[in-house]
Amino acid sequence: MTATEDQFRNNPLGKDVTLDDVFDAFEFLDDWEERYAYIIDLGKQLPAFPDNERTEENYVHGCQSQVWLTHFQDESDSKLYLMIDSDAMIVRGLAAIILVALNGKTPRDLLTTDIDELFERLDLFRHISPTRGNGLRAMVGKIRDIAAQQVA
Repeated sequence: MTATEDQFRNNPLGKDVTLDDVFDAFEFLDDWEERYAYIIDLGKQLPAFPDNERTEENYVHGCQSQVWLTHFQDESDSKLYLMIDSDAMIVRGLAAIILVALNGKTPRDLLTTDIDELFERLDLFRHISPTRGNGLRAMVGKIRDIAAQQVA
């Protein structure tokens, strides 16, 4: 199965689920056990990742888990649409948060988004392992590399 343009565009993360939704949920939930459950639930909203996209080119190095990332750029408005998958539930959830923040943006907007501020506001790095934090940075780095290539 190859990812279709509709699969990229119909991803609810960044479209139906917004950063405000994530911030509201984190504020509402009392403890990190509940927040982890929410993050895992977000990860369940990731669209099915096509098997033929699980290639070395799409593999995200630097993650403790296996992570793949692919993209589609809309020619009409230059927006980048992303798909991410992982073999670990919590990483899928963290990837979902990244998509909420970055999916469906132009490469220039994507490159100027302060993703570190988002992670700080959610207090993620204090509550995930250092290796998960490195993986989160690796996913964002690969997305930024894709965006930079599109801008060049």
